[in-house]
Amino acid sequence: MKSIFRTISLRRQTGRRTFSETAEETYKFVRDRGLDHAVEREKNLRPLLSIKDLVTSEPSKSLPISVITTQKDSLRVPLRPIEFIRSFPSVFHEFLPGGIGIQPHISLTPETLNLDAEEQLVYVSESYKQGLADRLLKLLMINRINKIPLEILDLLKWDLGLPQGYVDTMVPEFPDYFRVIKSKLRGCSGELELVCWSKEHSVSVLEKKAKAYTKGSPIAFPMKFSNGFVVDKKMKKWIDDWQKLPYISPYENALHLSATSDESDKWAAAVLHEILNLFVSKKAEKDVILHLGEFMGLRSRFKRVLHNHPGIFYLSSKLRTHTVVLRDAYKRGVLVEGNQLVTSRNRYMKLMSKVKKDNNAVSSRKREDNKGKVEGEVCDTDAKGEDDDVSGSEVEDEREDDDVVDDEDDDDDEVDQDQSSKRGRRNSSPRAGRRSFGSQEKPHSRSRAGRRSLGKSGSQEKPRSGRNKVNLTTEKRSQMS
Repeated sequence: MKSIFRTISLRRQTGRRTFSETAEETYKFVRDRGLDHAVEREKNLRPLLSIKDLVTSEPSKSLPISVITTQKDSLRVPLRPIEFIRSFPSVFHEFLPGGIGIQPHISLTPETLNLDAEEQLVYVSESYKQGLADRLLKLLMINRINKIPLEILDLLKWDLGLPQGYVDTMVPEFPDYFRVIKSKLRGCSGELELVCWSKEHSVSVLEKKAKAYTKGSPIAFPMKFSNGFVVDKKMKKWIDDWQKLPYISPYENALHLSATSDESDKWAAAVLHEILNLFVSKKAEKDVILHLGEFMGLRSRFKRVLHNHPGIFYLSSKLRTHTVVLRDAYKRGVLVEGNQLVTSRNRYMKLMSKVKKDNNAVSSRKREDNKGKVEGEVCDTDAKGEDDDVSGSEVEDEREDDDVVDDEDDDDDEVDQDQSSKRGRRNSSPRAGRRSFGSQEKPHSRSRAGRRSLGKSGSQEKPRSGRNKVNLTTEKRSQMS
């Protein structure tokens, strides 16, 4: 994603040029590690909680894994269901029901059941229900027709923090805020409609933070760029001029403004900024944002805002999708203002990460044990090598003794050449036998006791001294004479 700015045609109404028109260079997209981590840490949380809700909806609090397999796409399970479930043994318990033994079933561990009970307490608490009703009311007031199809609310269910069956449980508790009506749209089961406009709730977050704000005066958006993002002079000048434009409340209808004007751009940024503030984690998938913008008639303006304002909205490409993150809602990758539901979700993530740490600890212990075994084998091999060196030196000493005997035989050979040739043949046979034996088996491969016995047997096979043989021959010659 090298270029994040689009060139827009010159506006004829005011004669001014937008920032995208003045930007001639290519601006590179720079990642924000903190915000990427905030998105990536919830990688498996959503499908895990979806499976958990499906299990708890069963009377027996358990179900076959085949049911999860058939609903894999709707549950958004990234892996094979059996592999995903086995990745979190502290959350799910796999078992074979008695008497069946065909399909494995899953249930929830006691720790997960405790967290689920705490989560349900959050949904039924009066403070959370009131805050959720206020956020739904503000979302209906932002939409110019003051109603939203239930199918779109289902897409925003995770981001808004809606409980299971909210249409039947929560909506009837606030009849002065909204109601469910039949929809005239094709394929729509119903719509959530605004009942009464609330002036108290038609104030944006930026208007509350601004000091002494009056309608029509400018409000500067908080901006923060990723480390390494270069803001040149042209960009800085356009941002300064853009911040000085009048702030139009997101609860006002400004669709009459030209879609390519800077005033409309700032109003669309205010609408998107307020919508993201209504979400529990201050972020949402880009496709969901654009789907909501298409229903509101602001899809193209939302896309332009995301492209032109990287200092307000960060676009993360983690989790094989694009997620829009509100920058001023995070500090060093951590949500500044949390709520009860975010705290509950963090506890689930802590339980999931605990399983990974335990698995890593077990694997590290196995690696250490294997490493110790290998080191022990190496030490035994070194000890054997030392013994072989000692035995080898003994064999060399024995060979030196044999060489001394050979020297004495050579002196006797000068007296009688014929007898020395015979002795040479007899003397060469034991040495040849020892050399041929040594060539068949290396000295380091024999034991010490075997080499010593071999040395002793070799010494017994040595020929008698040459001087005794000379005396016998002289006696025979004297008798013959």
